[in-house]
Amino acid sequence: MSAALGEFAEGKLEERYAAVRARSEALCGPLCIDDYGVQPMDDASPPKWHLAHTTWFFETFLLTEFVDSYRPVDERYETLFNSYYNGVGEPFPRPRRGFLSRPTVREIQEYRATVDRAMGALLEREDGEVRRRIELGLQHEQQHQELILTDLKYNLGLNPLKPAYQEGLDATADNAPPLGFVEHADGEARIGGNGAGFCFDNELPRHKVWLTPFALADRLVTNGEYLEFMNDGGYRNPAWWLADGWSAVCANGWSAPLYWREQAGRWLEYRLGGELPLALSGPVAHVSGFEADAYARWAGCRLPTEFEWEAAALGLDPTVGNFADNGRLHPGGPSSAQAQMFGDLWEWTSSAYGPYPGYRPLAGPLGEYNGKFMSSQLVLRGGSCATPKGHVRASYRNFFRPGDRWQFSGVRLAKDAA
Repeated sequence: MSAALGEFAEGKLEERYAAVRARSEALCGPLCIDDYGVQPMDDASPPKWHLAHTTWFFETFLLTEFVDSYRPVDERYETLFNSYYNGVGEPFPRPRRGFLSRPTVREIQEYRATVDRAMGALLEREDGEVRRRIELGLQHEQQHQELILTDLKYNLGLNPLKPAYQEGLDATADNAPPLGFVEHADGEARIGGNGAGFCFDNELPRHKVWLTPFALADRLVTNGEYLEFMNDGGYRNPAWWLADGWSAVCANGWSAPLYWREQAGRWLEYRLGGELPLALSGPVAHVSGFEADAYARWAGCRLPTEFEWEAAALGLDPTVGNFADNGRLHPGGPSSAQAQMFGDLWEWTSSAYGPYPGYRPLAGPLGEYNGKFMSSQLVLRGGSCATPKGHVRASYRNFFRPGDRWQFSGVRLAKDAA
C-alpha cells in the first residue's frame, strides 16, 4: 500500500487531522436541520451521510484494523455508511441514502466525536503504514468536503425559492482578457506523481508520454462566449455533438448550462450565494463533458488531453487559485494569476479515465478506491472553487461521466499547433 500512496502531505499529521475534521463540520454550519437529510438526486448524498461516511472510513480502515481493543460504535453502520467497498460488506443502495432519517444528525455528530477521540492514539504512532492510511483518510474527507458543497448546491439550486447556502458571498467577476493561446513544442513529458508529497494510486506509476505540438488557452471559456454558442443554435445543431452528447441533449432537454435560467430576456445564474444576474465575464460553469466538447468544436478547437494539461501545469504553484478557502465558492475570483489552471473550475479533458502503464490497485478493500471506476468516465484537471486549498497538484486526476453537470466543471480550449 505504501508504495502506491506516495508520501505525506505537508503539516503535522495531528494538526491536519483536527483541521480537516473541523472543516467538514464548519461547511455544515450554515445549514438548517432540514437540509442535512435531503438527497436531491441519485448521484448526490445528504450532508449528514457525508459526515458519517468519512467517519466510517477512519473507523473501518484504521481503528478496527490497528486498535485491538476498539469496537465499532454500531456494526450496522458498516452497511449504512459504506459507499462502494464490496470487500468490506454490502453497501446500502446509493439512491436511497436520503431515506435514512436515522441515525439523527446529533447521533452522527456524536459518532464523529467518538471516532476522533479513539483516533488520538493512532495519531501518535510512528508506524508508517498507519500514518499513510490516516493521510489517505484526510485526503478522502477533503474530497467529500467538495461533494458537500456540490450536492448542497444541486439541492438548493433546483428549489424554486433559490435559497442561498450562505449570504454575502462575493458576487463580483473579473474582467476576462481577450482569449489567447500558449504554444507548447513537441517532446517527451513525464506524467504522474513525482514522489514529492501525497498522491493517489491512480496518479501512478510516473511514466513518459510523447506530446505533439499543441496550444492551450490562457484562460477558461466565459459565460459570454458560451452564450454566443447558444445564440448560434449550439443546442439545436447536432453537428457539434458527439452521438452520446446529442442523445443527452434530446433526452434531458438541455438548452443552457445547469443553474442558468432565462427571465424577461435576461439570464440568471444560481450560485451558493443565491440567484444573480449572469456575469458574462465569469467562467462558464456546470457544463458536462459533452457540452464542453461541443463548444470546443463550435469554436474551431478541441479539449486538451490530460497529458497536455499536466505538461502545461508543471512548474505552476497548485496552491495559487480560487479555492474553497477563499470563501467565494464561485468561479471567477483571483486565480487569473496562473491562467486559472488551478482552482475556479475542474477542466474537462478528452482523455478517458484509465490506468497508467503498469498501474496496480492497492491490495485489499482499499484497492476499490479508484481502480474499479476506470470505465466510461473522462478525466478532469485543476480543482475548483469548492476544492480545499492544497488538495490538488498537477498530477491529480478527477473523473466523472461525460454527462455529469453538477460538479464545478468548465472549459479550457486546446488546438493543434503547427
